[in-house]
Amino acid sequence: MSKQLEGKTAVVTGGTTGIGLGAAKRLAEEGAHVFLIGRRKEQVDAAVAEIGADATGLVGDVTSSDDLDRLYEAVKARGQGLDIVFVNAGGGEFATLEQVTEKHFDDTFGLNVKALLFTVQKALPLLNEDASVILNASTAATRGAKAFGVYGASKAAVRALARTWAAELAERKVRVNAISPGPIETPGITGLAPDAAAADELKAEFARSIPLGRMGRPEEVGNVVVFLASGASSFMTGADVFVDGGLNQV
Repeated sequence: MSKQLEGKTAVVTGGTTGIGLGAAKRLAEEGAHVFLIGRRKEQVDAAVAEIGADATGLVGDVTSSDDLDRLYEAVKARGQGLDIVFVNAGGGEFATLEQVTEKHFDDTFGLNVKALLFTVQKALPLLNEDASVILNASTAATRGAKAFGVYGASKAAVRALARTWAAELAERKVRVNAISPGPIETPGITGLAPDAAAADELKAEFARSIPLGRMGRPEEVGNVVVFLASGASSFMTGADVFVDGGLNQV
């Protein structure tokens, strides 16, 4: 049975845990060779072992220009160009307006916006015709959640960039779309809480707020990444696809 992404080459940033790993696994299952980058060697090695021969792992930080260059040199050396870029690496912390510091702001926008921009910019010379660029935004961009203002603003910037780049890259037949996950069961969600009990309560609160009555799973986001990476979404660009169990829809 043919696979949707047979012969394609993909890059997934933050591909060692959570949504990134879920997406990397699904892309590989559909036939793509996946280059993934993460900051911790043990997690990179574990992700590659889990995915198998269709994965190449690099240890690096996407906020480092040199590390991004190393990533794309590895892709270039494979000699097949680049068909899929899932810019997933990102993160944030709770901070009210009174609590926001310059470091909090710089760290959040540095990872979620600046690193995302240069991840895509540095990929441009390698992108094949009909390539798909997928940016990980968030439901937080449009919800106005308390103490999540800087994170939400950074993800609103991601949404704006998806529109702009879709227009700029259309002549190259490169599509750019965003996805906006709701609360997904990942280590990143757990890390928002100070301890295990608080994490459990936070996740229960998230589940209560979602019409489907539960948090999402990384592979469910991965399924949408596969759709946006494949020919099944060939007439979609500049879109923002919500994967949120109805959180922002109902």
